[in-house]
Amino acid sequence: MAAGGFCKLPSGSVVVALNLPSPAADGSSGVRVLVHAQNRARALTRLRNLGMRAIYLRGNAAPPTPDEITAVLHHPDGLIWRTAPDNGVLTTELWRPIRALLRQPKETPAVPAEAPERLLDRPEWLLGRPERRPEWLLDRS
Repeated sequence: MAAGGFCKLPSGSVVVALNLPSPAADGSSGVRVLVHAQNRARALTRLRNLGMRAIYLRGNAAPPTPDEITAVLHHPDGLIWRTAPDNGVLTTELWRPIRALLRQPKETPAVPAEAPERLLDRPEWLLGRPERRPEWLLDRS
């Protein structure tokens, strides 16, 4: 289970901080995720919608620090992360947007070699081959 906490702001919104373990087998440090939302349930829902399913907030053991609150409030997405500090040692690592954590590798092909049947049933012009598009889709400029 992830350690974490929350802080209610004067505007009524909350900042939720969670320390998530690393999925790597080598036991490397996890990440600390900060979420700004209207309430705790919505903050956890934002993380679950990104694919982090087993996220729960029990108690308030590790609430966000004032610097963390400032960082998440100044970020346009209101959802940031960085590696979790080891043994309470503070780091000078910058906060990163959640897109950097969830980014897929760029070397994946558009259509995998073993494509599912539903992709193979699509017309070829949907798979990005411009020479086979219908005439009404061609640029006539």
